[in-house]
Amino acid sequence: MRILHSSDWHLGQHFIGKSRAAEHKALFGWLKQQIELHQVDALIVAGDIFDTATPASYARELYHQLIVDLQPTGCQLVLLGGNHDSVAVLQEGKELLACLHTEVVPGWLGAAESHLILLQNKQGQPGAILAALPFLRSRDLLQSQSGQQASDKQLQLLQAIADCYQQCFVKAQALKAELGLELPLLATGHLTTVGASSSESVREIYIGSLEAFPASAFPDFDYIALGHIHQPQLVAGKQQIRYSGSPIPLSFDEARQQKSMVLLDFTSSVAAIELLPLPCFQPLLSLKCALPELDSLLAQPLAELKPEQTLWLELVLTGSDGYLTDLQSQVQQQLDGLPVELLKLRRARPTAVGSLIAGQQESLHEMTPDLVLERRLAAEDLTESEKAEFQQMLQQVMAQLEQPELQSDVQVKP
Repeated sequence: MRILHSSDWHLGQHFIGKSRAAEHKALFGWLKQQIELHQVDALIVAGDIFDTATPASYARELYHQLIVDLQPTGCQLVLLGGNHDSVAVLQEGKELLACLHTEVVPGWLGAAESHLILLQNKQGQPGAILAALPFLRSRDLLQSQSGQQASDKQLQLLQAIADCYQQCFVKAQALKAELGLELPLLATGHLTTVGASSSESVREIYIGSLEAFPASAFPDFDYIALGHIHQPQLVAGKQQIRYSGSPIPLSFDEARQQKSMVLLDFTSSVAAIELLPLPCFQPLLSLKCALPELDSLLAQPLAELKPEQTLWLELVLTGSDGYLTDLQSQVQQQLDGLPVELLKLRRARPTAVGSLIAGQQESLHEMTPDLVLERRLAAEDLTESEKAEFQQMLQQVMAQLEQPELQSDVQVKP
């Protein structure tokens, strides 16, 4: 039994005004090739099929076209709802898609047995039992209680999610015994686990109630396919609990990650695990540098571009260049003629800013304007002449502020 684990497609995402439709189309072409090449029996997508609860029409079209395109492969699809997905949107075509070898689980169905799916191989034989759990919303599991403390609610939600997994595990074991077959027991989930490495595009899903789910609370499934975290990784160092990660980078801080999908080959309850590396469909690059360094740092990434590709760039300027009044035009002029689109431009803000008052526990009203400026300039990478210019500007401002007071004093004298 061969199973492919993926998650967090985020169909319909707009990335700083850019559509990801071409990338997703290329991704689905690659996905079909891999399913055919590796003779995959089932594809599991562990949540966040769409980027928003109201996906654009082209995103829905891509979604439905993929299901149609995979029909000749004989691959069974299991699609789980994530925190970005609308239960109602995924529910719309659930019965129809079931006729196309596709199981959709938009949300909690009310009973553990309703989440059990018997995965079959291409010969129609049972190959695994899957507890298909989507993103579990607190309103589906808990009843709000007046006056309940946040810590109590957090503990209650953690226990409710753990109970869902335990109930599914017990039901899966019972089904395995009923079938009399040595089938692996699998589960899915769309949540943050303790210790998982996140990225800036990952949205908090249990704000104020549950920060992360401990790996120790999962029952002893043979494999747990997780979604929500976009970086591929193990959970608690366990090979059988994994985030597949998103197939494309969804923020600039994911640009250097090697995206992949997880291929599981079950000959028994223990799977042979292989990561299928994904090609880069749209190059992204985040640079933090001074303006004179830009050309040299772009040389290698531009050399690796395919002829038809354009590099999407985030630029964080350091040093005195960040203070240029015509910063945008200066950078754009330097990029003219290059296959580069500047999507995000900002100046670096040093982490040492907080040391203005944190070091000595001083408040601003205890400090003079000169002292505030002096400490602020010390945190910046500026030349002495630039610092002197800022100090001169401060003196001019202070003089202008004091001038009205002098005039007022003169007017009130008899």
